[in-house]
Amino acid sequence: MTQEQAIRPAASGAMDTLDDILQLSADDMARVNGCIREALASDVVLIDQVMHYIVGSGGKRLRPLLLVISARACGYTGEQHYPLAAIVEFIHTATLLHDDVVDESDSRRGKKTAHAVWGNAAAVLVGDFLYSRSFQMMVRLDSMRIMQILADTTNTIAEGEVLQLLNMGDPEVNEAAYLKVIDDKTARLFEAACRLGAVVSGQPEPVEEALARYGQHLGRAFQLADDLLDYTGDAQALGKNVGDDLAEGKPTLPLIYARTRCEPEERELIDTAIRDGGLDQLDQILAITRRTGALEATAERARAEADTATAALDGLADSDWKRALVTLARLSYDRDR
Repeated sequence: MTQEQAIRPAASGAMDTLDDILQLSADDMARVNGCIREALASDVVLIDQVMHYIVGSGGKRLRPLLLVISARACGYTGEQHYPLAAIVEFIHTATLLHDDVVDESDSRRGKKTAHAVWGNAAAVLVGDFLYSRSFQMMVRLDSMRIMQILADTTNTIAEGEVLQLLNMGDPEVNEAAYLKVIDDKTARLFEAACRLGAVVSGQPEPVEEALARYGQHLGRAFQLADDLLDYTGDAQALGKNVGDDLAEGKPTLPLIYARTRCEPEERELIDTAIRDGGLDQLDQILAITRRTGALEATAERARAEADTATAALDGLADSDWKRALVTLARLSYDRDR
């Protein structure tokens, strides 16, 4: 991609759909995928098998995509964002491997999880391999700033995972406590990806902080939409069953809102379901979330987070890449999977 292509103005047309964004970033993402394939090489057969299984499982590559688009929106014309985007994807994949073991999830995106195929030990150890390979790649970039951001990010994600574990089965978790979990566990990597786009571009601190705010609120919107889809989505499209969060005893925002708006006997029903897990009362709880407006309130909160993310981009120069970020904010909550 030439410098002129990287920073061309948005006058070329609308950037309204995910397909528009993927077409805009196709060349960059092909280079990122090349970095991913190259970095996955291992002489250990099981690592090679598990990693190619995971890479072939699909997924949007949303976090590396955000890094690439953020860098280009800052006018970046170099190539450091390719390995950086691969590192971000490896960190995300490692968290998924560990998540699926903790949650005892047998499927993701309609395909068996690694731990369901190879067992818990292999999934955990391959996740560890991905973390360590990520830090090997960071060292090659020879930037203490980049290492600081990613080291802090992986540590925060781990804290978020532990907080979520502590919250499971606890019906007293409130909105603030839940938002702390999703900030640490989900939004922090979105934030880091967007911040790194500014860092690799050599942008001043105000631009870096603006993109970090965009990423944080985008990550919140994305996770809140996931929470909502667990109660409203289509199982085949989601690649998981409706009610999976409830079955695991996770007090997500729809339940938190419903619990504060329902009758005492309904609250006791929700509390029991969260404490015990399982789906015996799923139909009744779905009815409560609908009657109390909890689903609409969650959707509105996701939209508000996406609007906050968009507002953080006001200082960026107009370009196709900026428009792509704006569209991704809308698509973070306006989706069915």
